[in-house]
Amino acid sequence: MNNTNASNPKILITMGDVAGVGPEIIVKAWDQIRTFCDPVVVGDPTWLQKAINMLKVNLKIKTISEPEQAIFQSDLICCATVKTSDLSNVKNCEINAAAGQAAHDYLIQSIDWAMEKRSNAIVTAPLHKEGLHLAGLDYPGHTEILAKRTNAPEHVMILALPELAVAHVTLHVALKNIFSELGIEKIVARAQLLEGLLSKVLNRKPRIAIAALNPHGSDGGIFGDEEKTIIQPAANFCIQQGMNVSGPIPADTLFLRASQGEFDGVVAMYHDQGHIALKLLGQRRAVNITAGLPIVRTSVAHGTAYDIAWKGIADESSLISAAKWAVKLGK
Repeated sequence: MNNTNASNPKILITMGDVAGVGPEIIVKAWDQIRTFCDPVVVGDPTWLQKAINMLKVNLKIKTISEPEQAIFQSDLICCATVKTSDLSNVKNCEINAAAGQAAHDYLIQSIDWAMEKRSNAIVTAPLHKEGLHLAGLDYPGHTEILAKRTNAPEHVMILALPELAVAHVTLHVALKNIFSELGIEKIVARAQLLEGLLSKVLNRKPRIAIAALNPHGSDGGIFGDEEKTIIQPAANFCIQQGMNVSGPIPADTLFLRASQGEFDGVVAMYHDQGHIALKLLGQRRAVNITAGLPIVRTSVAHGTAYDIAWKGIADESSLISAAKWAVKLGK
């Protein structure tokens, strides 16, 4: 039965690295995702069929070349193919240059279709950074590819739960480089992007906390001066602009307070400061959102999971949550 509805949001779901959990979680999540949007997979139908066979589910695949060719039926997955590397020699759960190239190409095509307004949003399954590098693609991950392809000067990775979202000032950089990458303007820009996203979702001014960098917020300068010279001035500027901002607040107490409902959003200074806390709070509900792009992009908040991929045990919850956020933001 065709459930196409002109008002349904059109969502492109990239397959990511085919050797990882991407094909599996797409198949597992399909029955739920198709109930609230019109989804189209951008990827490889052969690997999608492998996942269907492994999971023994009653789904057929329709191979298409353009998103407009998709039809939406309860037992059908439409898969848009992309000209890319030959995946016939890729092995399950192994890093491979062809898989890295393909994951990149699925994403690029999806970005272009979204930029052309041929979909409401993109939802991405995970890619493998080493696979990208083996393919000669010098990107740390999805976020940087998205920013370059869309020419987005200011963007930020946000990990989100329905009750809390975290933006990151620095992202895929070595810990030793974090101090040199922080800046007042950068913190302010991230806070503004986080406020813009949360304002759409909450329909009110969000309460945002800015995390300190050093232990105990540096204890008056004993452990560093970044709070005094960079983070506090950034927080002050945000307040002057009318934002509901607090901080800097030491991270070890900040996330406890946030989990109890005191804040709607947190600006973290680096990757693990935000990721560890939010993933602990959200378990498998966390979603990755790239704010500041001219298109809507959400993603699962986990990696390719080679250790459990192709065993039928991967959890699809984050993909379902990512699709729900995409629909909400893409309206």
